[in-house]
Amino acid sequence: MPRTALARTGIAAALTLLAIGAQAQTVLKIGYTPAKDSHYWVGATAFCAEIEKNTQARFKCQQFPSSALGGEREQIEAVQLGTQDLVITSTGPVGNFVPEVKIVDIPFLFRDYDHARKVFDGPIGQDLLTKFPPKGMVALVWTENGFRHITNSKRPIVKPDDTKGLKVRTMENKVHMDGYRTFGMLPTPMAFPEVFTALQQGTVDGQENPIPVITSSKFSQVQKHLSLTGHVYSPALLLLSNTVWSKLSEADKRVFLDAAKTSAAAQRKKVDEDDANGVALLESQGMQVVRTVDKAAFQEALKPAYVAYAKEFGADNIKKIQDVK
Repeated sequence: MPRTALARTGIAAALTLLAIGAQAQTVLKIGYTPAKDSHYWVGATAFCAEIEKNTQARFKCQQFPSSALGGEREQIEAVQLGTQDLVITSTGPVGNFVPEVKIVDIPFLFRDYDHARKVFDGPIGQDLLTKFPPKGMVALVWTENGFRHITNSKRPIVKPDDTKGLKVRTMENKVHMDGYRTFGMLPTPMAFPEVFTALQQGTVDGQENPIPVITSSKFSQVQKHLSLTGHVYSPALLLLSNTVWSKLSEADKRVFLDAAKTSAAAQRKKVDEDDANGVALLESQGMQVVRTVDKAAFQEALKPAYVAYAKEFGADNIKKIQDVK
């Protein structure tokens, strides 16, 4: 064969391989509501790096932070429908899709991070993950948002009475809202993309979120007071559309699950770092911080709500979570 023909053959073969490679690459859309550089971004970046590396770049991610694809509820619906591939979401709106998850949103259910992580990494948490596929989603892993604290523009909060009459933005989560009403506050459900403007304009007086969300969302610009109430531990989930999962080979499914574990570890590490450093940062930005609140008074105020929680979820099921050591 003449040299020019050989060269043409080689070029054609290379172009064919390039075309096959291009066709074989799948770009996955992954969205979340916090900003770039947040704990969610750290988790997403770790996940995406692992799946790209371990599928030889057959899968890549395109990230959509800062609510670019909508609020959490909208993104969960999109994953359920298969129009979005992945979402990292707090459990706030998840109970509307998978009711069994609502139990983990009970205020003052978890003692500390160690307790919460043991619950979610153990049999209780792993059993809850099995409830998602019938709803059109695969819950790849439990990850983390953090313990929630209250900010507001009106006054310091030390005890439940201090919340009376405050309009506080909450997630669309009945378990949270029922509990918060017992404190005396006026829970005001609102999608996360609307929160900063609502605080800025005084539509609501305050909001409640973990330190990593408060810092990454720059709420110190529109809120004067932060109280470290730690009233709810907020877990998060990495959810994948059944549409994507059903097309994966068994080997690729393992890659995705392993990448999710790496993602969760990275996200938890970022939460730990933000919790350690974020309060001082917020103080330096002008927020007045109440570090010691009367948690016993908050728990006492919550007793009527716990009666309702026991009826809804079963007192034994709540105790199983509380008893994890």
